[in-house]
Amino acid sequence: MIRVPRLFSTIALSAALSIAAAGCHKKVPAAAPTPPPPPPTAPVTPPPPPAPPRATPPLAVPALTEAEIFARKSVKQLNDEKHLDDVFFDLDKSSVRDDAKPALQKNADWLKKWTSVVVMLEGHSDSRGTAEYNLGLGNRRANAVKDYLTNLGIPASRLTIVSKGKEQPFCNEENEGCWQQNRRGHFVITAK
Repeated sequence: MIRVPRLFSTIALSAALSIAAAGCHKKVPAAAPTPPPPPPTAPVTPPPPPAPPRATPPLAVPALTEAEIFARKSVKQLNDEKHLDDVFFDLDKSSVRDDAKPALQKNADWLKKWTSVVVMLEGHSDSRGTAEYNLGLGNRRANAVKDYLTNLGIPASRLTIVSKGKEQPFCNEENEGCWQQNRRGHFVITAK
């Protein structure tokens, strides 16, 4: 009987091997192939922020014309800008000097450009002589300037005259350099 258990264990071993061998002949379906890994994706960057809205440029204001600028100025501003040059006279003379003619031409050109301007021509003298004499001399000087301008085409209706004599000197010193500055025809814009 000793042999029986051995036989029994041999049969058990055979049966186990048969079962194992029987399972080997069956084909096991192949596992589905694993898909390849996805390609690496680029790092996700957030979209750039929207561009700030463009500032609306200010509306271009058209430049003012010369006539518009002129129209906006007051008579005082025009006088302060000194568009019209004074002219000077010799001692005790009221004739227009040759060196005054270019200034009078320039003044006439400006007056022709601005046809609404009205001017007062002041005749001045230096401090020598009597008040009456200098008032008469100032009057003759203002008239000489007016006549010259009317000959250049400026209507006499736009020119008024006044004599200041020696009453409103430009310079108060008592010497020839100062007296020369006082012997003048002075332009004052009175209307535009």
